[in-house]
Amino acid sequence: MRTFILLIMAALAGMACRAQEPRPEGGGRTLTAGQHITPYRIGVPFSKTVHILFPSEVRYVDLGSTDIIAGKADGVENVVRVKAAVRDFPGETNFSVITEDGSFYSFLVSYEEEAEALNINMDRRLLPEPSAGGSASTEGSAVRVTELGEEDPSVIASLMYTIHRLDRRDVKHIGCRQFGMQALLKGIYVHKDLLFLHISLANSSHVPFDIDFVRFKVVDKKVAKRTAQQETYIEPVRALNELRRIGGKSEGRIVYAFHKVVIPDDKLIEVEIYEKDGGRHQRFHIENSDLVDARLVDELIKE
Repeated sequence: MRTFILLIMAALAGMACRAQEPRPEGGGRTLTAGQHITPYRIGVPFSKTVHILFPSEVRYVDLGSTDIIAGKADGVENVVRVKAAVRDFPGETNFSVITEDGSFYSFLVSYEEEAEALNINMDRRLLPEPSAGGSASTEGSAVRVTELGEEDPSVIASLMYTIHRLDRRDVKHIGCRQFGMQALLKGIYVHKDLLFLHISLANSSHVPFDIDFVRFKVVDKKVAKRTAQQETYIEPVRALNELRRIGGKSEGRIVYAFHKVVIPDDKLIEVEIYEKDGGRHQRFHIENSDLVDARLVDELIKE
């Protein structure tokens, strides 16, 4: 009986304590300190743009007021640019960013004619290591561009430079020679979902060869008479050492990067190199079997 009375008293005491807890007006619940997301404070000028680098693709940007302008940088998936839309706007405003990996970022923005930081890195994976003198390096980091998808542009640039520097001739049967010009496909390489073509141009004449354009397209291998040719153009996403002129008695090389290209056996990739204001055009073809035999770029680095 005594135990039963003690239980009743404890229950009544608990109810009394809960009754004394303050409740916000309207019957809502109070946020705890652990639920608050602390915003980052940044200053933005009117005549300059602040760029913020995020670790993954930006999916959502919301502005607190029209005092600022913010949005994704053109052609770049993980960079937001922000600047003041009104010179010397008073007080503070805010904006929020949600990225593809589910991260939420909040910023408090005030006007600063001379902003302390114009380039901000929110990717902790890319934060620079302190140098021997205690200061941190300020060199760039992995901006993601639309045409390269998830690939790091700095890595792709390094791979293309490696192909160009090594100057191997891993393909020996594709090219053309006419009008004193020679176009050769020296190598076909792959890295993940990217395809690389290493092309050389040599001019054995004394007349310079001015390049109007280089065109890549998928064509039918055999076309019956009175049948329309089916063509699909493919565009490179990167080009290293893109040439505009091959001088007399000289040569040059270009490395192109493409998204993964898959063609059936009855198709070809046709490469056309047109001379500006001239007729010494060069043309050669790449078959599916050549693409299948492409080498890994990583293998070149190890050799």
